Amino acid sequence: MANTKELIKKEVEEHGVEFILLEFTDMLGYTKNVELPVEELNNILENEAMFDSSSIVGFSDIQESDMYLYPDLDTFKVLPSIVSEEPTARFICDIYKPDGTPFEGDPRYILKRAMQEAENMGYTINVGPEPEFFLFKLNEEGYPIRKMNDRGGYFDASPKDKGDSVRRDIVRTLKKFGFQMEASHHEVAQGQHEINFRFDDMLKTADNIQTFKSVVKDVATNHDYHATFMPKPISGENGSGMHAHLSLFQNGESAFYDETAEDGVSETMKQFMAGILKHANAIAAITNPSVNSYKRLVPGYEAPVSVAWSHSNRSCMIRVPNTRGLGTRFEVRNPDPSANPYLTLAVLIQAGLEGIRKGMDAGEAETRNLYEVEDDSVPTLPTNLKEAITALQKDELLMNALGEHTSCVFIKEKEAEWSEYSLQVSKWEMDKYMHN
Repeated sequence: MANTKELIKKEVEEHGVEFILLEFTDMLGYTKNVELPVEELNNILENEAMFDSSSIVGFSDIQESDMYLYPDLDTFKVLPSIVSEEPTARFICDIYKPDGTPFEGDPRYILKRAMQEAENMGYTINVGPEPEFFLFKLNEEGYPIRKMNDRGGYFDASPKDKGDSVRRDIVRTLKKFGFQMEASHHEVAQGQHEINFRFDDMLKTADNIQTFKSVVKDVATNHDYHATFMPKPISGENGSGMHAHLSLFQNGESAFYDETAEDGVSETMKQFMAGILKHANAIAAITNPSVNSYKRLVPGYEAPVSVAWSHSNRSCMIRVPNTRGLGTRFEVRNPDPSANPYLTLAVLIQAGLEGIRKGMDAGEAETRNLYEVEDDSVPTLPTNLKEAITALQKDELLMNALGEHTSCVFIKEKEAEWSEYSLQVSKWEMDKYMHN
């Protein structure tokens, strides 16, 4: 049952809530919030909560700084005590301008617009994410140091896996937020972990990813660890991905399943994949948005580098799991957890829908281990952030999907990041070239 203002007020009173957090996400994917006392609840519910957005990346200039936070009533939640010791409730909000129109730079609005495009074509889309993270130890001042919480490996058990109690508390906390939890386990790299939660529609999933990341960090801190979603924090180890499993429905039936096809995969699914593959280099700017992202996307560490699809080949950007019927889906393997989930899902939708509209051809499924293919017969993802940003600038579909405001500001921020990185001299460079 959907939340109403009356039900929310009742729950606030029953739990003795004293503070209300209004959460939103900036262009770079960071969660922001404004905290108001409970006495402001009526104003909040009437969309009258205003804030100064002038210092937030991708929002407004000083002279146009006033924005309004419109709470999504369905996201209301009284926070568990492990997250907030004070009786506090939370809304996830949309950003509106003073004239009552949606702010075009709000990542949540950009995703809603893409979802509307799918609906106009008669489709609904579900997504199941797989965000991975690392746990690092803290020093005496409470700051992270470059020591992992354990030396466990893939599916290792205690005592090698020292993160099991942390993961259990994360699962318990997420269940209190209403998550349907699936599996949790130690990942391949030392100190690396994965916790899976059930798929949902695009907007709910993007909201859930943001909640997931906040909970992981809060619970890790309570266990005296630091959780990071940095894609590649340790040289020589696997990086952290955020694989996205996409499924498309029309009139309640899977648009990706074809029982008459030899592999059970419909032409619609192949067209949707083809659209994503066509725009892969530009998509990477959004799904892999940091300098560090491209240190994960290298051969030998289970991350994809090839712009291709397969049924089981994990060297490809897209993989089709064996499940058929309503569960027919494909997995986009290159996104990482530093990505803004709203923008990530928006560009995947728009690229896939173009593939359907234009009847694009995804080609044959790859069966080769593409890590071992030395020729250039299969295109590859960008090797650095600069290449990805250049591809995004040339991609009309994705620039339109983001909108003029967001695309311009995002590219400006990422070009500045690349320039800053290019000016740095690393320890590796000193060790390599100091004696030249």
